[in-house]
Amino acid sequence: MDYRLNEDYRSRWALFVLILLVTLGKYNIYIGFALKPYMLFLFLLFLFHFSFFYFQRLHLMEAGMLLFYLVYSFSGSFSLYPSSSIRIIIGITLYLLCYFLMKVIIGNASQTMIETCISNVGIFFNLASLALYVWGLKSLNFVLEGDSLTSFGVLMDRNYPRLIGLLEDPNYFVFYNSIFFTYYLCHTESQKNRIGLALAVLTSILTFSRGGLLVLILTFVLYMFLLNHQPIKQLKLVLGSLFTVLLGAYILVTFMKFDLYGILEARMNDFSSDGGSGRLDLWGRAWDVFVLHPLTGIGANNFLDYNQSQFGDTLHVHNTFLEILAESGIFGILCFLLFILFVFIQMFQYRVPRNKPYLFLVFVAYILQMASLSVIINDMFFLFMAILSVHLYEANRMPATNFYKTAKETAAL
Repeated sequence: MDYRLNEDYRSRWALFVLILLVTLGKYNIYIGFALKPYMLFLFLLFLFHFSFFYFQRLHLMEAGMLLFYLVYSFSGSFSLYPSSSIRIIIGITLYLLCYFLMKVIIGNASQTMIETCISNVGIFFNLASLALYVWGLKSLNFVLEGDSLTSFGVLMDRNYPRLIGLLEDPNYFVFYNSIFFTYYLCHTESQKNRIGLALAVLTSILTFSRGGLLVLILTFVLYMFLLNHQPIKQLKLVLGSLFTVLLGAYILVTFMKFDLYGILEARMNDFSSDGGSGRLDLWGRAWDVFVLHPLTGIGANNFLDYNQSQFGDTLHVHNTFLEILAESGIFGILCFLLFILFVFIQMFQYRVPRNKPYLFLVFVAYILQMASLSVIINDMFFLFMAILSVHLYEANRMPATNFYKTAKETAAL
């Protein structure tokens, strides 16, 4: 009995540290590619607890994922800038290795333990990011002027004080925060999760990310549809969310002296003049590249070099689908869409929208955000895929009646 308790404690500790380190997105050692803290943690854990690791059978969606990365990497054979393709291929190999190590740690934890760690890390992530944001504003003496100026957890972007927290980019902050937002949204029964939801909403608003906030609103609306037979819960969520937004706005305006209405109005008006921060121009260039190289693209991870060479911009496409299309052609994008299709097929096969709606919602949020972000490889996305894979494995292994009973008990926590 004591041994089992010790095993549970070690599994919980390892899982908590893993998820926490994944959120530390801007801290890394650059060796041609970013070596992240969670990667070092996984490798050390593997070295010292080799017998702890095992290999799980691949799901259909994982086969689709591996096929996509194989085809995408193969496009490097036709690359205009081979060194960039080699870097991304090494990075993909490293990320996939970490993915399978993640699955082992997550697979040794119960569903309740996994969700408890998500809840706890989410609160830490948002509180720490909010603290860094306030600290950054204080270091700037609350002077909301500047462009491309970073101070602790704040980025001054064209006079907008945008929250970056523990990351480097406010748009990616919403991407990382999506798993916490959707988990809290689907588990508002406890006071801790309600606080977590309020924090996730507040920090996401402070990023002033137009695309990110639109996706969170759409995710919220989708969850309302999933609750179509629970009008009382729908009403509570709507009123609670409205209260949270109004309270956050009051704090920002009263205590931090934000001209919140002016900032939000300017962000919306800017879209017509900046083309979505230049995204429309980048999307047009990516499409032109695809037209010139329709089958295999210009090679994995080559758009940045191509864009810099042709236009003098050191910018990615800011659209995952168009980036894959430009870099790996029609074969790459078809494999990517096939991978997405396989994920949805398996989600509905195992009733994920019903039993674990947060996993369904966060995947939808990720896909929508890919329309404005470049996330061909991303730490949080791989963590999500590992959590989903373990859930499907458990759903397949347990008898249906026991599994659904366990799912309901976990949801009530």
